Amino acid sequence: MILRFRDILLFWVLVWFGVSCKTESDPNPAAPAKVDTTTNKFPIISDEALLTLVQQQTFKYFWDFAHPVSGLARERNTSGDVVTSGGSGFGMMTIPIAVERKFITRAQGLERMQKIAGFLKSNTQKFHGAFPHWLNGATGAVVPFSEKDNGADLVETAFLVQGLLTARQYFNANTPAETALRADINAIWEGVEWDWFQKDKENVLYWHWSPNFGWEMNHQIRGWNECLITYALAASSPTHGISKAVYDNGWARSGDLKNGNSYYGINLPLGEAYGGPLFFSHYSFLGLNPTGLTDQYTDYFTQNKNHTLINYNYCIANPQGFEGYSDQCWGLTASDIPDGYNANSPTNDKGVITPTAALSAFPYTPAESMKALKFFYYKLGDKLWGEYGFHDAFSIDQFWFADSYLAIDQGPIVIMIENHRSGLPWNLFMSAPEVKIGLKKLGFSSPNIN
Repeated sequence: MILRFRDILLFWVLVWFGVSCKTESDPNPAAPAKVDTTTNKFPIISDEALLTLVQQQTFKYFWDFAHPVSGLARERNTSGDVVTSGGSGFGMMTIPIAVERKFITRAQGLERMQKIAGFLKSNTQKFHGAFPHWLNGATGAVVPFSEKDNGADLVETAFLVQGLLTARQYFNANTPAETALRADINAIWEGVEWDWFQKDKENVLYWHWSPNFGWEMNHQIRGWNECLITYALAASSPTHGISKAVYDNGWARSGDLKNGNSYYGINLPLGEAYGGPLFFSHYSFLGLNPTGLTDQYTDYFTQNKNHTLINYNYCIANPQGFEGYSDQCWGLTASDIPDGYNANSPTNDKGVITPTAALSAFPYTPAESMKALKFFYYKLGDKLWGEYGFHDAFSIDQFWFADSYLAIDQGPIVIMIENHRSGLPWNLFMSAPEVKIGLKKLGFSSPNIN
């Protein structure tokens, strides 16, 4: 249900903006175009140097291409003034990484965060403290995501707050500037009325509310998908917290989020058949550390690793026979496709590989993800690598390479590679005292919250 809902909305996103992509073909129509996957397009460098290069180049999307007024992340590279709440949260999480990797200075990172937090606090439209999916980056006014989605988006708000809390934990110096930044972030975070989104005190959270249409979209946030962070933050709120009953009855559906079947010999604890698109195992876990994280429903590292391995093995098996799929060229998740946008997965496969899928899985499948990274960079780099890192998606089968970049796809690459390398984003987010309290309230156990 959630995938269908998001697919419809994302289709209209592309109607709004248009997909910026390029299709390369052989000038001789009698000879089908082929992609050269045998020769290296760039000199070989060490694995560590390659990881750093990818992080630095991808970070530029959030640094160089950020909206000049607000500092927030544009939805995609053709979005103009339209910025994304969730993608901006991902962008904020890249700033501590960039400071520690010496892409920017701490002073530069602080200045950007001051701009962002100040704009979010004082200039943006909010609805019971929650943010819309899209904003005008110059004015802070809502840009409707669809006709009735012109108000609060609680999931996007959660992705935004995940980034804010990560930045708050990083900029922890006892100086006037960093103290003021933390105060601004706290004002935003504590202003979100998570419990109000229970709609008449139901034991479930609702995704949307509109000042014109109220609850008409009527979309409950239920698992398993990318939205676990919404319930984790709602439980963690010091001002508008939810109870464990909302998590158990709403998110977990009283246990109905469980799967338990095996695919390619790999057990999948939660979710739909074959696991769905890989962003399910990325967005909530940019900050939530799944290592050792358990509750009555599953071990979350096992869930995410197995989900990824099922996706990987599906691409190797390649039941539809798409050209190019292999143990080096894999990864299905939501992205641009030649004629629009699709939530790519083993059950919804259009022959399109999305680099963020494998690269944001580094903490779960480091060897498999490194093989994919080397293939994307060395073998396809002449077509896939650009100003802000890897372009959004490609299809060797259709000889198609997008020239688009999306904030929600670029951000997880930087963040999850760093979680693999140092654990910095995980350590920062999990150090927030409210998060520790909230996860315990929901019945989670973790070495990071004890």
